Amino acid sequence: MFKGIHHVAIIAKDYEVSKHFYINTLGMKIICETYREQRQSYKLDIQVAEEGTPSQIELFSFPNPPSRPSRPEAAGLRHLCLAVEDLDKAMQEIKARDDRNLIVFEDVRVDEITGERFVFFADPDELPIELKQVGSSW
Repeated sequence: MFKGIHHVAIIAKDYEVSKHFYINTLGMKIICETYREQRQSYKLDIQVAEEGTPSQIELFSFPNPPSRPSRPEAAGLRHLCLAVEDLDKAMQEIKARDDRNLIVFEDVRVDEITGERFVFFADPDELPIELKQVGSSW
């Protein structure tokens, strides 16, 4: 019935900082950017994967959004996980593009069930992002 996840929506406190983070630091591509005057809100559609099933991030701005609890663990959607072929290479590329020194990677871990390597870091609004090294069959 389902073909995959189409998009994940994120509300940014500082739209320009988050836009820079996802486009310049993570290297994602803009699909479409829209300003909605009546809502005083930007909506930026960002392409996540270069091939395969389409997946997007919808980055929104709203005036004065409340902070999202991240720690301690809060109920609800926990984090965004991005699949990569080579975890070390992806970390190096992201760090090389981090011109604002926002990226602090946690220690690389190994999933005890799948044996796949992964690491966490946060976006400018403290949203946890996971990079997970997945096999070529992904």
